[in-house]
Amino acid sequence: MAYDHRVAEEKWQKKWEEWGIYRFDPESDRPVYSIDTPPPTVSGAMHLGHAFSYSQMDFVARYKRMRGHNLFYPFGTDDNGLPTERLIESIKGVKATEMDRMEFIQLCLSTLEEIRPEFVQGWKDIGISADWGLYYSTIDDHCRRISQKSFLELYRMGREYRKETPFVWCPTCQTAIAQVEMEDREIKSSFNDIVFRLEDGSSLVIATTRPEMLPACVAVFAHPEDERYRHLFGSKARVPVFDFEVPILPDEKADPGKGTGIVMCCTFGDMTDIEWYLEHNLPLKEAITPDGRMTELAGKYQGMTIKEARERIIRDMEEAGLLVGSRDITHHVNVHERCGTEIEILNTKQWFIRYLDLKEEFLKAGREIKWFPEHMRNRYDNWVHGLRWDWCISRQR
Repeated sequence: MAYDHRVAEEKWQKKWEEWGIYRFDPESDRPVYSIDTPPPTVSGAMHLGHAFSYSQMDFVARYKRMRGHNLFYPFGTDDNGLPTERLIESIKGVKATEMDRMEFIQLCLSTLEEIRPEFVQGWKDIGISADWGLYYSTIDDHCRRISQKSFLELYRMGREYRKETPFVWCPTCQTAIAQVEMEDREIKSSFNDIVFRLEDGSSLVIATTRPEMLPACVAVFAHPEDERYRHLFGSKARVPVFDFEVPILPDEKADPGKGTGIVMCCTFGDMTDIEWYLEHNLPLKEAITPDGRMTELAGKYQGMTIKEARERIIRDMEEAGLLVGSRDITHHVNVHERCGTEIEILNTKQWFIRYLDLKEEFLKAGREIKWFPEHMRNRYDNWVHGLRWDWCISRQR
């Protein structure tokens, strides 16, 4: 009789669970080895990345069992987040924003009951030796209670605060996101040389990849030592198409070697714009809506998507003789890792955990860990050094 792995594997999986050979024994005197299993996100089918990373953990688990340890190796599913909501929207053909809140929550919970067994089965099929009796879900009462208790503890410690501030936003998911949820992606764009008018009517050429941000322009910056522009500090420039004036100011963060060496500050095109906005006490102009469209500030472009407005403004400037150059480029842009959408920066009220003051403690802890492979500690150190703002934990759900 030919060996059929599908029959044999299903038989032994059932036997392993029946015998409880991977079960954690709380009464045992053997040394406990605990694996803090990251719960996989319920966002679709299991994929090769899942199999690779969870197999690594399982190699360690099996080795420690053979060395006589009592394994605490639970398994859970992360089904309390945006990826799961987007999956339910896709499966059921609905939009959360168009439904009653409680109705959508109930739809998520009932759909999870339907799809969770098949989702978990994938990990059983590759032989993950977790204690399936220690299963948990991040949306169950136990996990929610722990999360809520942690929130209150952090608040009482003074580590949590709520603040209205410019912060990264995903127009597709329509929520604030944390720094760790962003990734760099190479995207094709155009670098456009556009004409601002000075008070004497002469031209000031500024290069930008984001002409759709012109209605939110609040200042123009050049390096204080840039001889080309020093005589302009204190004067004003007229914004093309939208026809209003903004001050020309000096700041060392303006790069003389980039573009034409003088740059517009809009609220908000990038992180430097936030720094200028705060340091120079500039006005706030909001040109983009939470769902990625142009506001009334954009005049005739109101209601267009960001890309539609960008293309239309470029065309209008070209027709008016205000576009004196344009070249195709490929540059790195921050996108939301969950959906691939280019992030925006909106002024919103969010909850944050204060932790930038703990960087040295994080680095010290990293030095106390034995890393496999060793060079991964460098990646951790670089990640800690790269933390630029407190952790945003609130989501618009």
